[in-house]
Amino acid sequence: MDVKDSNGNILNDGDSVHVIKDLKIKGMPKTLKRGNVIKNIRLTGDQGEVECRVGKSQVVLKTQFLKKA
Repeated sequence: MDVKDSNGNILNDGDSVHVIKDLKIKGMPKTLKRGNVIKNIRLTGDQGEVECRVGKSQVVLKTQFLKKA
Protein backbone atom coordinates (compact mmCIF):
# COMPACT_ATOMS: atom_id res chain seq x y z
CA MET A 1 0.00 0.00 0.00
CA ASP A 2 1.43 3.37 -1.02
CA VAL A 3 0.52 6.41 1.08
CA LYS A 4 0.87 9.62 -0.93
CA ASP A 5 0.86 13.28 0.09
CA SER A 6 -1.00 16.08 -1.69
CA ASN A 7 1.67 16.29 -4.41
CA GLY A 8 1.81 12.54 -5.05
CA ASN A 9 5.07 11.84 -3.20
CA ILE A 10 5.19 8.54 -1.34
CA LEU A 11 5.28 8.84 2.46
CA ASN A 12 7.10 6.40 4.75
CA ASP A 13 7.27 5.85 8.51
CA GLY A 14 9.49 8.47 10.16
CA ASP A 15 9.15 11.11 7.41
CA SER A 16 8.66 14.81 8.10
CA VAL A 17 5.74 16.67 6.52
CA HIS A 18 4.52 20.26 6.13
CA VAL A 19 0.91 21.29 6.75
CA ILE A 20 -0.47 23.08 3.65
CA LYS A 21 -3.69 24.44 5.20
CA ASP A 22 -4.72 25.78 8.63
CA LEU A 23 -6.38 22.88 10.44
CA LYS A 24 -8.74 23.09 13.40
CA ILE A 25 -8.20 19.94 15.45
CA LYS A 26 -10.86 18.72 17.87
CA GLY A 27 -9.74 18.81 21.47
CA MET A 28 -6.89 21.26 20.89
CA PRO A 29 -7.23 24.93 21.84
CA LYS A 30 -5.12 26.19 18.93
CA THR A 31 -5.24 25.55 15.20
CA LEU A 32 -2.44 23.79 13.37
CA LYS A 33 -1.07 26.59 11.18
CA ARG A 34 -0.02 26.32 7.55
CA GLY A 35 3.72 25.66 7.18
CA ASN A 36 4.18 23.77 10.47
CA VAL A 37 6.60 20.87 10.21
CA ILE A 38 5.53 17.59 11.75
CA LYS A 39 8.32 15.08 12.29
CA ASN A 40 8.29 11.32 12.64
CA ILE A 41 4.90 10.39 11.17
CA ARG A 42 3.51 6.87 11.37
CA LEU A 43 1.41 5.20 8.71
CA THR A 44 -1.98 3.74 9.62
CA GLY A 45 -3.98 1.01 7.93
CA ASP A 46 -5.75 3.67 5.83
CA GLN A 47 -3.82 5.14 2.91
CA GLY A 48 -5.51 8.54 3.32
CA GLU A 49 -4.37 9.09 6.93
CA VAL A 50 -1.18 9.31 8.98
CA GLU A 51 -0.69 9.39 12.73
CA CYS A 52 1.61 11.93 14.34
CA ARG A 53 2.39 13.74 17.56
CA VAL A 54 1.50 17.44 17.89
CA GLY A 55 2.62 18.80 21.24
CA LYS A 56 1.63 16.14 23.75
CA SER A 57 -1.30 14.87 21.69
CA GLN A 58 -1.48 11.99 19.23
CA VAL A 59 -3.53 13.03 16.19
CA VAL A 60 -4.51 11.48 12.88
CA LEU A 61 -4.21 13.79 9.88
CA LYS A 62 -5.47 13.36 6.34
CA THR A 63 -2.72 13.16 3.73
CA GLN A 64 -4.52 15.62 1.43
CA PHE A 65 -3.44 18.45 3.80
CA LEU A 66 0.23 17.38 4.00
CA LYS A 67 3.29 17.59 1.76
CA LYS A 68 6.60 15.85 2.24
CA ALA A 69 9.36 18.00 3.76
